[in-house]
Amino acid sequence: MASKKFSLLLALICFTAMSAFAQVKIGTYYDSSQIPKKRMPQHSEFLNGTYNFPAKPRDQWEIGIKGGLLQVNGDIPAKIISPGFGLHVRKAFGYVFSMRLEYMNGFAQGLNWKRTSFLPAASSGNPWAVAGYNSSYYNNYKAKIQDLSLQGVVSFNNIRFHKSKTGINFYGFAGIGGTVYNTKVNARDGNGTYQTAFRSIAGDVYKDRKNTLKALKKVLDKTYESAAENGGTTRPELFGGTLTSSVSLGIGLALKINNRVNLALEDRITFVRDDLLDGQRWAEKGDLSPHFDTYNFMSAGLNINLGSKAVEPLWWMNPLDYAYSEIRTPRLMRLPKPVLPDSDGDGVTDQFDQEQTPAGCPVDSHGVSRDTDGDGVPDCKDKELITPTNCQPVDADGVGKCPCPTCENCPDLCKGGTIVEKTCAEKMGSLPSISFKAGSNKLSDDGKAVLATAAATMRNNPGCNVVVVGYCSSNKKEQQLSWDHVNAVINHLVDKEGISKDRLIFNYAQEGGDCNTVDLHAASDGETGPNRVDPPHPNLMKKN
Repeated sequence: MASKKFSLLLALICFTAMSAFAQVKIGTYYDSSQIPKKRMPQHSEFLNGTYNFPAKPRDQWEIGIKGGLLQVNGDIPAKIISPGFGLHVRKAFGYVFSMRLEYMNGFAQGLNWKRTSFLPAASSGNPWAVAGYNSSYYNNYKAKIQDLSLQGVVSFNNIRFHKSKTGINFYGFAGIGGTVYNTKVNARDGNGTYQTAFRSIAGDVYKDRKNTLKALKKVLDKTYESAAENGGTTRPELFGGTLTSSVSLGIGLALKINNRVNLALEDRITFVRDDLLDGQRWAEKGDLSPHFDTYNFMSAGLNINLGSKAVEPLWWMNPLDYAYSEIRTPRLMRLPKPVLPDSDGDGVTDQFDQEQTPAGCPVDSHGVSRDTDGDGVPDCKDKELITPTNCQPVDADGVGKCPCPTCENCPDLCKGGTIVEKTCAEKMGSLPSISFKAGSNKLSDDGKAVLATAAATMRNNPGCNVVVVGYCSSNKKEQQLSWDHVNAVINHLVDKEGISKDRLIFNYAQEGGDCNTVDLHAASDGETGPNRVDPPHPNLMKKN
């Protein structure tokens, strides 16, 4: 019968474990589906940053099944191997405290190897007296014990300061409940009492425990047919047994397998206000005072967490895990308004400011003084805010010198009674040359500065084009290098100085100049040419 019970218990454990492994995903503090409806207002305030504490999530229930050894601590020495099993359901009320309802059922046995000589009257309900014993005997019992208790459980180690979570949970528990027991003794065999057999057991029974127990095992059968002494009408009965109140204390250790399943080891001791769990009232030498019995249940069990849209039971979670994660990677930060330095007070912070601007000068987004007419004099110092292009360059006050409109004002420009416009060569004057290192087409810093000066002259004379001339053509290498020099100068003027490519004339491989020099000169009236020429020998092109 016992093997059938354990087979059924094993099948139930396997089925429950398979169900638990089917879903193991657990959410986070931010998963709104795991927040009960009554706590959603707090959750919303937390997500919006108006409340510092997250709402407590819905957590799973734990159900457990366990098996172990049951032992009564009473007046008769207990046998160690006495089976018991239990079931419980547990729910967290916080990260430390939870409660569980537990049912336990088991058998406890005991056999006293010391001979008992005191025999109360049969009227006391003593089973040995009722069975007809008139001399000493050996006390024994078998008790069926079951209880139901409500326990408070306190977790000791889930709140951790230096680790996110733990796979081991230590806990203690205490509770109150009710215990039902039904105890019987083995006082008879099929032929009557054991009086004759008890007398035949040889040896000093108070010293030779091993041989006495061995002899008793040969004599005693396993019937336990006689009802042990109980409280009679002074105690309530339930399910054919005696009912008494009980108080339980215990400790446990749970080992996590995953977020749904864990194994537990527990030891529980239960106190009752009854001296008859082992069927024996302490009556040796006539001592009739009560000595209340206790029983101990040591077990190993399987616990499974149940519940959808819920986190694992809170006693497995570390609330500091959330706090530390927020410190390390904040989801919502409240930062003070940054104060960035602006040493010149132009409204553009120093990290973006490209110029230390005098006070009162308007600037652009880069902190550079505005120059509306592009004459090189900032607006705050320009006495002629908009100078026509044909009147530039200007003096230090930003005032330009416009072409003379009449011969009377400019007699030196007057020919035949008409103002003669200066040619581009006269306007622009002599333009600088750009030198390259031998065999290179890379512009030096000095070359870039020279081109900046040339570009300024071109901007002041928007109607004039410029010819870019490179030299040497005696061989393919020289021809290609000349092309590379001219190409580098034109690209720099266009890309870096903003000169329109249409104003430049590409002219390379000319004679009469230095192979490592490029000359610039104003184009004559009517002079034209391409601003882009294909390389003569692409395979010989230089790389910067």
